[in-house]
Amino acid sequence: MLTITPQAEEAIRGLLSSETIPEGAVLRIAPQPQDGAQPGAGLAVTVVESAPPEDQIVEGDEVAVAVEPNAAEVLADKELDADVTGEQIAFSIGEQAA
Repeated sequence: MLTITPQAEEAIRGLLSSETIPEGAVLRIAPQPQDGAQPGAGLAVTVVESAPPEDQIVEGDEVAVAVEPNAAEVLADKELDADVTGEQIAFSIGEQAA
């Protein structure tokens, strides 16, 4: 199952605490819309008001991430990390630490 690093948890908490984000919103990872791109071209990280019922919910420390079922298969042995520079957040997916 996807794991979440402490840096990603902190970034997610900060992102979801914004006044413009509705209460109860979650971060969601899903395949990127195709729009002519190659299948499997990437993943999209978005904020949604609520997770669709079929999504897998990955619990972190005071945060949860919704993962679309097809993305959950790809991310089963991965780790979500984040690099925060000022107001910019760059999420990344890497191998889980052993």
